[in-house]
Amino acid sequence: MSRFLSISILLLFLLHVSSESAGEEVFTEELLFRPLPDRKVLSHFHFESRAPPTNSYGHHHRLFPKAIYQLVHKYRIKQMELSFTQGRWNYDSWGGFDPIASSNAKPPGVELWAVFDVPPDQVDASWKNLTHTLSGLFCASINFLESSTAYSAPDWSFRSLSGNLRYGSLPREAVCTENLTPWLKLLPCRDKSGLSSLMNRPSIYSGFYHSQRLHLTSDEFDPVALHGIVLEQTLTIVLQPDSLETHPSFSGSRKLQPSWSMSSLFGKTVDGKCALAKSSNVYVQLEGSLVYNMKNTWNSIDSYEGDSNFGFTISPDRMMKEINSIDKEGYSILYGFSINNDHSSKPFDLGFWWKLPVTWSCVKAPLRASRFLMGSGNEKGAIALSLQSTEWSQSLLKAGNNGEKCNLRVDVFQLVPWYIKVYYHTTKIYVDGASQSLGDIIEKMSVSPSEDKVSPGVMEMILRLPCDMKSASLTLEFDKGFLHIDEYPPDANQGFDIPSAILSYPDFQTRLQYKLDTTSIKSPMVSKMQERRTILSYTEVLLVPLTTPDFSMPYNVITITCTVFALYFGSLLNALRRRVGEEERLRKSKDKSTGKLRLLLSKLSAKLRGKPWETPSSTPPSSSSKFISTKVVIKIILIAAIAFGWQYYDG
Repeated sequence: MSRFLSISILLLFLLHVSSESAGEEVFTEELLFRPLPDRKVLSHFHFESRAPPTNSYGHHHRLFPKAIYQLVHKYRIKQMELSFTQGRWNYDSWGGFDPIASSNAKPPGVELWAVFDVPPDQVDASWKNLTHTLSGLFCASINFLESSTAYSAPDWSFRSLSGNLRYGSLPREAVCTENLTPWLKLLPCRDKSGLSSLMNRPSIYSGFYHSQRLHLTSDEFDPVALHGIVLEQTLTIVLQPDSLETHPSFSGSRKLQPSWSMSSLFGKTVDGKCALAKSSNVYVQLEGSLVYNMKNTWNSIDSYEGDSNFGFTISPDRMMKEINSIDKEGYSILYGFSINNDHSSKPFDLGFWWKLPVTWSCVKAPLRASRFLMGSGNEKGAIALSLQSTEWSQSLLKAGNNGEKCNLRVDVFQLVPWYIKVYYHTTKIYVDGASQSLGDIIEKMSVSPSEDKVSPGVMEMILRLPCDMKSASLTLEFDKGFLHIDEYPPDANQGFDIPSAILSYPDFQTRLQYKLDTTSIKSPMVSKMQERRTILSYTEVLLVPLTTPDFSMPYNVITITCTVFALYFGSLLNALRRRVGEEERLRKSKDKSTGKLRLLLSKLSAKLRGKPWETPSSTPPSSSSKFISTKVVIKIILIAAIAFGWQYYDG
């Protein structure tokens, strides 16, 4: 009996320990480097914080940021994503078919979308309160998204989400350190230690592209909460290394890729991992086409010895190869480096250099999308969406085709401000330069026309394009509206922005599946790469010039009006307050004071001239008072007539 009791106690203890370990807070930090074909380097920071469900863990947390926890519970958020981006992702040179490009290539400015677990009639109120809270939390103008003219409710074309979803974008929002500092404060170690200590502001903001993203998922309001709250913070930067040396044995057309290190890219090194992080890893990823071309280079020069084409300053702890690669040319390789606290005596400064020149290209998105304006003048115009085929849209789809007609599905989501009045009935589609019937290409279309000063225009569309096409284009005509003078921004002559259109390709799923051994550390970032994601791409932001008034005219009108009224009231008050009798008494008293002196001078003058002195005769009474009163009356009448005429013609 005692033995059975001891075994039961031991089992209960193990269950208690396992439940606590499964329900503890976890924070991980990771950094990924990837060489790019255009002699640049992609740096991708990934931080993940997990909070267990409240019903089993409670409301107090040791690692998870309190501000985010309160945000989730106050507005009942199921999913949310906020991004601050400067620059535009180059889909041709940096790729568009990998998980990082699909999830971290964002439009310029601010993008925010959220899914709420509230009744439908409370979604708009929750959205407005959320925008104000995020505006204060990240020191940005996100509160401008509270207006009904700045956000929309996508139905089915945005990330396969529906229901209580709201989406908004601010293309002109400037991104600076005021937005990065609050983002870093959400990390347990901030930027004092760990991988976040590499975030040197001048290095980040001098890059060609950078995007800081905050993604939030929560099942706190489900009947059975399993995961709690998961906060994912990423910072994606494209930098140009300083080292641009070329090997003397190669010609100018075959230059070596630039070598780089952490210290050369960020101006800092890592002294050790964050003390509160469960794991701290650095990865270097080589794409499949790069590995394939390196093998060809090694075979051609007969010098293949392991990794003779490149080298690391620190030996990698593990190497993972991709399995089931979509790139038919080869598989990608992921080198892993673990950061431990024993690096405090010697800073962790990972370096990478090339030994032989190599060229390659990234895997592009199925279609190359671009958007531009047509027409001229300040009255009308047209929006054109151009789609050009790539090698992947044909090879990947035709590989799985069984003799049936091959079509490529493209989902288009476009948000247009209310002052751009789009005529959706003017939609035209051209495939390889030939006009097509809308019913043959458009499978489904949902349009929400804009309403003046109330809501923007929203277009959701499913296109079915032939796989063998070379190019396709879609055009929409629009009229330019007029704004009230108070609705113009300070830089109205610069133009007005139309947010980026979002294109998704449901027929294409991207993932990077690596073969992990038993010694590999579970990595949240690698796990995210292995999840299937729909390919997404963003178009350019359009700049539309609208008719702007002459902002100096109100100033001129105000100035001349104030001048006329000043003259009118000044003369009127002067005429009304002038007292003629008082002026006469003042003049007579002045004459009396000066009369004696004048009499003395006249006597002295008569003696000098030898003539008898005569008493000056008194002057007749002046009629100046009558003249002045008549003059005043005439002036008042004249001024009143001028004022009446001004008011009549001005009104």
